[in-house]
Amino acid sequence: MRFKKFLFYFSIIILIFGAYLFGNLTGRGALEFKKGYIPKIINSELKGPQDLDFSLFWDVWQKIEDKYAGTAKVDQRKMFYGAIQGMVAGLGDPYTAFLDPEQSKKFLEEVKGEFEGVGIELTIKNGKLTVIAPLEDSPAKKAGIRANDIIEKIDGKDASLLSLDEAVDAIRGKRGTEVVLGVARDGKMLEFKLKRENIKIKSVKWQMKGDIAYLKVTQFIEETTGESRKAAGEILTKKPKGIILDLRDNPGGYLDSAVDLASLFIKNGIIVYEEGKGGKKEELKATGNAKLADLPLVVLVNGGSASGSEIVAGAISDHKRGKLIGEKTFGKGTVQSFEELKDGSTLRITVAKWLTPNGRAINEHGLEPDITVKMTDEDINAGRDPQLERAIQELNK
Repeated sequence: MRFKKFLFYFSIIILIFGAYLFGNLTGRGALEFKKGYIPKIINSELKGPQDLDFSLFWDVWQKIEDKYAGTAKVDQRKMFYGAIQGMVAGLGDPYTAFLDPEQSKKFLEEVKGEFEGVGIELTIKNGKLTVIAPLEDSPAKKAGIRANDIIEKIDGKDASLLSLDEAVDAIRGKRGTEVVLGVARDGKMLEFKLKRENIKIKSVKWQMKGDIAYLKVTQFIEETTGESRKAAGEILTKKPKGIILDLRDNPGGYLDSAVDLASLFIKNGIIVYEEGKGGKKEELKATGNAKLADLPLVVLVNGGSASGSEIVAGAISDHKRGKLIGEKTFGKGTVQSFEELKDGSTLRITVAKWLTPNGRAINEHGLEPDITVKMTDEDINAGRDPQLERAIQELNK
């Protein structure tokens, strides 16, 4: 059952290949399960694709059952889920993942906008545990964690030895507890001691900066469409001369929410192309709710603007609706579907890549701003925002 389409970076990938057999053979009556999750082979001669010898998997399983005498407890349920996770990880796609029931629960908490942790969106980039963006008003953001920081250590442990889901689990935890992160940035090693909190995401905020409206969208969650439409109505009552849309450090979220936000600024036409398996393209068009379409517009982006943020920025750029100001975006251009499974586990699977209205592929490329403005350490430490200042200048021309 397809649940929702996501553009999230937050991924949970693990290790081990071979359990294609569980889904394939169970559905065909080729194996059964005893009480206690111990599998029984009924037809050991059955082969998978490319004549892979799946009996090897069962050999390993049985040897663990018969001979393992290490300190770890043999947990057949964990072995079972780990095998499925390993099969999915064998794709080599950091955005496709199998989540066991507990991981699925945590993931759904996050996309609904409330969870316990330090507020960091993570991915594996170039083999490194990398920060996509710290969430607004989170402990990570307040402490100074930035987009593209590389996490080398988690409570003293080498993060490179952890899978993404293990790293996520190590960083998340009960509010009030602490985690220490060792971070590599620009050739330097930094240490951050963060206290976990209850993170409640408010995805849309706005205020007037003189006679210019400033609209900040931090993430595309379930509430984003309603919150952004409400903000648009309130903004119009102030009769601003222009609007700044701030998508900096927005890591993405629901595809529909991103399309809805772009539709506030674009009256008609294509917002994004979704290209599925076999090259079949689907057009996602403006929804016809363009309340802010007549206001002069600039969009702020940076290296933490990913996925859904890039869809919005790319549509605005291709429709020549406004200029992009800031720094090159992250470069994530794939769409994931959330498949619910019968035991409460889920499969998040890449089902398409997306292209801007002009057919530009963003994955691993990102968007270059029309006006590049860097944010330096000195700016951050001094509380300056040259990117926002440049946006205000552009609208005051």
